Amino acid sequence: MQTHKNNLSHGLKSRHVTMLSIAGVIGAGLFVGSGRAIAEAGPATILAYILAGGLVVLVMRMLAEMAVASPDTGSFSTYADLAIGKWAGYTIGWLYWWFWVLIIPIEANIAATIINSWVPQMEIWVLSLVITLLLTATNLFSVKNYGEFEFWLALVKVVAIVAFIALGVCAIFGLLPGTGVSGVSRLWDTGGFMPNGFGAVLSAMLITMFSFLGAEVVTIAAAESSDAGKHISKATNSVIWRITLFYILSIFIVIALVPWTDPRLATEGSYVTVLDTLGVANAKAIIDFVVLTSVTSCLNSSLYTASRMVYSLSRRGDAPACAQVTSRSGTPVVAVLLSTGAAFLAVIANYLVPAKVFGFLMASSGAIALLVYLVIAISQLRLRQRLTAQGKSLGYRMWLFPWLTWGVIVFICSVLVVMLLRPDHRLEVVSTMVLAVLVVCSGLLVTRRRARGVPINSLGQGA
Repeated sequence: MQTHKNNLSHGLKSRHVTMLSIAGVIGAGLFVGSGRAIAEAGPATILAYILAGGLVVLVMRMLAEMAVASPDTGSFSTYADLAIGKWAGYTIGWLYWWFWVLIIPIEANIAATIINSWVPQMEIWVLSLVITLLLTATNLFSVKNYGEFEFWLALVKVVAIVAFIALGVCAIFGLLPGTGVSGVSRLWDTGGFMPNGFGAVLSAMLITMFSFLGAEVVTIAAAESSDAGKHISKATNSVIWRITLFYILSIFIVIALVPWTDPRLATEGSYVTVLDTLGVANAKAIIDFVVLTSVTSCLNSSLYTASRMVYSLSRRGDAPACAQVTSRSGTPVVAVLLSTGAAFLAVIANYLVPAKVFGFLMASSGAIALLVYLVIAISQLRLRQRLTAQGKSLGYRMWLFPWLTWGVIVFICSVLVVMLLRPDHRLEVVSTMVLAVLVVCSGLLVTRRRARGVPINSLGQGA
């Protein structure tokens, strides 16, 4: 089962990486969760998506600068290790792994709930278990199988979003007679464009951040392709139009066609509400199918991402050594099983521990996206300064360095402060910080263990 060096394969094809970068991490957050953001901030939700999307574009540019220079399956965790210190790479790597491990049961439960509505004879927990086991098997065979499976799932999402946008544009220009919908007056005719103030926009932005986290997965996946630098550059260059098309334009169509006070936005989701408004038959069934495809895709990517992160941590001596064991096809089988096992433990905890305890576990991932972005910005700032001092040139660069990098750092810190001050987001920040402190403490213990003679794997061997 084990290869000589426990190295990953390079089985991802160009089309796999391209499709993963386009829509691999678009999940229920866009199709369903966006309705909650609109219900909170009104039409001004579009500003929340622009702010969050702009942040992602800048962070991806910084990450790509480092990833093109040194592709690694540990991605930003490896760069934090190199730029900030062992404790930083260890901490952000495990926090990121925790985030995706928690996503696995959430996405599996959403998928199972949809299937249960079609086949009520099957219990949700059984369906959730079957779905997770099937996708675990997909991830165990080879990265090529993962890439192929993800390619077709992501393609369904792309086709669905493009069709939705086309239908919405036709409605806005009055090309759908009989619907009674046209124009963009919904942007201001129900209490104005920003009915609940800018504070609500910031709250909506925090909701949307959950949808955006995952854009960085392409830098992890590209390390298992034949031309990592080229794929990372291509994916990063296209991130602007991807965010504009799939997120900002589709949300614009929702708020242009449906009053933000429509209760269906929060209960049924934004896409279903628009299709119902336009009189599309079986709108819920159509969106349920798309959401099922989306969450299956995200679950698949969650397993992949979590396993590669713990594999990279293991290669650097920050996780159990067994996690770097690979099969003959170059798949980190133990890392996949460890990640799946942790996800199952989270599901069991949901049933066994008090609701407040599980709520704390879920809230602990609430600010991880912002911490990941903050670490990427600080790592890029320090590595770029170091390379400049050494007189080295980069093939891919962050814009307006160091001003934009510092701007991102200040913005993220400001958002974290705002979250801490707002009662509806305070638990997320506090619980994430508590978890981060626990991880840092465990990292310090690992460092002390290394100091007593345990060998440390060198950087740059993550892929």
